[in-house]
Amino acid sequence: MSARLRIAAALTPAILLLAGPASAFALNVNEDYRPQDEFKLDTWIPIAGPLNFNKAVMYILIATALTIGTMLWISKRMHQKPNKVQTAVEVLYTLMRDNITRGNMSDKMAATWFPFIGALFLFIWFSNMIGYLPLPTNTEHTVDIFGLEVPSLALYAATANLSVPLALTLVVWFSYHVVGVKNHGPIGYLKTWVPAGVEGPATGPIFLIEVISHFVRLVSLSVRLFANILAGHLLILFMGGGLVVLLNLAFVGSLVLGLITGTMAIAFFLFEVGLVATLQAFIFATLTSIYLGAAASESH
Repeated sequence: MSARLRIAAALTPAILLLAGPASAFALNVNEDYRPQDEFKLDTWIPIAGPLNFNKAVMYILIATALTIGTMLWISKRMHQKPNKVQTAVEVLYTLMRDNITRGNMSDKMAATWFPFIGALFLFIWFSNMIGYLPLPTNTEHTVDIFGLEVPSLALYAATANLSVPLALTLVVWFSYHVVGVKNHGPIGYLKTWVPAGVEGPATGPIFLIEVISHFVRLVSLSVRLFANILAGHLLILFMGGGLVVLLNLAFVGSLVLGLITGTMAIAFFLFEVGLVATLQAFIFATLTSIYLGAAASESH
């Protein structure tokens, strides 16, 4: 996230200089343009207690339905002589089975945990990908269609809400600890946190560092996914004409600025869809596999 934000911050002054002379534009901040509002969670349907139905829940349900539907659709269309779809599916299956799962744990353990890790990868990937499809989710700005007020199109991703990556992280975190205790016993599992060969007074500090590292994983695993998706969406919204609106630039040079920022928005969009969405799902699933495999291994 930080790298892309630094790039955007570094390019903004250059873009303003290209747009026209400094005296030509009025740098009055447009408070009506608030791209962060795209991530507000207004309650659509109140449910009992703290539970509410909003667009984040809708995106989660869509990603869940796509994950389940894809697997069911594929399982009923397997042929002895693969077609193009089956070939693509087998490539994805090999990626998840060999590179993500088997590469970090034994074959026996991989057979047990592959369905979980594969479903996790697909769920995150679908959540990321549908986040780049404009859907009618902006209830703050509506569109009148034949007298019916319909929410305007907007970009949103459930994984851009920290609660979703954090919930997934908690499932992974407790899962690999359960695996470790199951394989080694409570005391034996704690002993594996100290690398082989470490003895004497160094054992205490090393063990404490390992304890801290396990809690840090809660932050690193969840925030990495959340921050990358959130930053990508904000960059797309900001560069997609948002800079012109934000600064209230009303002159001929703003057209040039609009073309530049629009081009950059498209570039960011293609970069996010083509690389970041898949890469973040791959990293999350791979780290899950690494943590599970390490918890079950005999040595640190």
